[in-house]
Parts: sequence; structure tokens; C-alpha cells
Amino acid sequence: MITAVCCVPVSPVRTESRHKSEMSTQLLFGEVVEVVEKGDENWIRIRCLYDYYEGWITQSHVTEIPESVAMEKWHLASDWANEIVFHSQPMFIPLGSDLRGLKNGQAEWGKYSWSFKGNHIDPVITQRNEKTVIRLTHRFLNTPYLWGGRSVFGIDCSGFSQVIYKCLDVPLLRDAYQQATQGEGIGFLQEVKCGDLAFFDNDEGRITHVGILLNEHEIIHSSGKVRIDRIDSQGILNTGTQERTHRLRLIKRYF
Repeated sequence: MITAVCCVPVSPVRTESRHKSEMSTQLLFGEVVEVVEKGDENWIRIRCLYDYYEGWITQSHVTEIPESVAMEKWHLASDWANEIVFHSQPMFIPLGSDLRGLKNGQAEWGKYSWSFKGNHIDPVITQRNEKTVIRLTHRFLNTPYLWGGRSVFGIDCSGFSQVIYKCLDVPLLRDAYQQATQGEGIGFLQEVKCGDLAFFDNDEGRITHVGILLNEHEIIHSSGKVRIDRIDSQGILNTGTQERTHRLRLIKRYF
């Protein structure tokens, strides 16, 4: 198995090996993949080892690393944007990027070396409480909605929940309907705690949206942009228009 690590701030993962195809997800700096297939020109098919999502990326967006480094857990960059020096050049990486291999501020990834002196978090020891959830989620406020996005530069609903939970050392699958299969069911909004996930369905009964509950009355989610709206037993109410935008299907707890 060839393991490689994302060496750009954000790499689009596409459904087909061409730039015009749909972006289904993104890799953040430092996230590790398995190379599944080599395609034409500069394309490779990869499987992300964090959530097992597959797709096509530009080969130059990753570099090979030893499997021993790929399997270890590392701290995450914790500021909205984090400056590193990568291969003697400045680079800004988003919140939630893996600082993989970083020791004493320095790291070596094969032919590349990089350094980082900024703020970071250790997900393993991060407290999973209301204060932490609010601090992390509010850093994404007003981030524009982007289909397939997982970064502070653009994010979709399930990418938002996944990255927040990554910072809490709780692995989530990539899509909303997949995340809904994880966790423990909560019967009523009155029983929720900050950090629980609420899922919403369409007319066909398919889970199409997810948000992070702040309390029994408020939810933060990516819809147009990352925003805080009201929620009741029926679903989400847009705080600006009072329009019913999403229909509540179920609530899950993961920690």
C-alpha cells in the first residue's frame, strides 16, 4: 500500500479524473490517503484513511510518507488560518489540519520539510464540553457553504460536523446520511446537550442535512453559510425570515 499525505492547504477530491467533475470532498493539509489507482496524466484515485472516502485528486497535492508516520496521531492546527513554512516557502493551512510528523516545530515528509510555531490542539485530551464546542463551531461562523467543502474557506453541512468532531477526537463518516448511522439516538430536543447532531430529511425520507445543536433551541449549521438558527420539534426556522427550512428526522449523541 502506498500512503501519502496532503501537502497543500486544501485539495479537492473529485468524482472523476478531470477538473470539471464534481468535488465530493476535500483533503486538509496533513491528512493521509492510500493510493488506490493511478490514472491518466497527473491524477490518482485515493482513499482517505480518516473516513475511507474515495475519489480522484491531483497527484502533486500529496507526497509519499512511511506508513509508520501515517498511522500515528498528531496535533491539529487550531487557528482559523495557520502559517507554516513549507519547503522554504510560506503557506497558510486551515483549522483542523494535521501537524503530522511535527516534532520540536519541524517535520520531514520525504523530499519536503516544513516548520510550524503556531497554536495547536491535541484532540485526544481536548475536553468535550459546551465551552469547547462553542469555541470551535463559532470559528466557522459566516464561512460560505461549499458542496464537498471541509475548511474555513468553504464547507458543507456534513463537512462542518466532521471537522468539528475531528478536533474532539470523535471520527465521523463523511456524508450526513452516513453520520446518521453512528452515535446513540436521542428521543427529544429537551434531552439534548451541546454538541449533539440533528439530522434532517427530504420528501423521500433521505437524510440530506446535519447540524450541531448548541442547546434545545439553537443549531449551528452550514446552509448558505455557517449560521445559527432556531430549532423545534419540527425542524429549523431561519432566524431572519422565520421560514421553515429543514425538517427534523432524528438526533444523535457521540460523546
